[in-house]
Amino acid sequence: MDIDRIQLFDSFFQPAKICESILRSLPQWFGNEKALVQYIEETQSLPTLFALVENEYVGFLSFKQHNRYSAELYVMGVRYEYQRQGIGSALIHHTESILRQQKLEYWQVKTLAASHPDRFYARTRAFYFAMGFRPLEVLTQLWGEDNPCLLMVKYLQFTDK
Repeated sequence: MDIDRIQLFDSFFQPAKICESILRSLPQWFGNEKALVQYIEETQSLPTLFALVENEYVGFLSFKQHNRYSAELYVMGVRYEYQRQGIGSALIHHTESILRQQKLEYWQVKTLAASHPDRFYARTRAFYFAMGFRPLEVLTQLWGEDNPCLLMVKYLQFTDK
């Protein structure tokens, strides 16, 4: 896909509804209804960027700023048929430019740890690693022993002018 055909923007028009549609199209990653509902509710109040291809919402990324130094990639989804076409990368890069403008130093993402055999999350970890995130710690108390959480972080270099 030609990266120039991807439009990125934030939306004030029913962002939760758009996010829900995308997340529900990805049961391999978002099959837990309780977690899915929480993601949808949170996107109503979080900064969220959307990817639009030929007038179709194909992806989004919501992030949280935790303090003056760091933010979290809270939830991200790209419709399966549009994955591996640069949409996720574009969402990440655009969000990073926003975070750098705010002079944030770090951002993090939580995903399923490699000790869990899920092949879809193996792809997710590889994607985040390719985007420059590095594993920091596995937290078994956050999501439970059966769903070990891998915390990944990235240092955001910015220039003072």
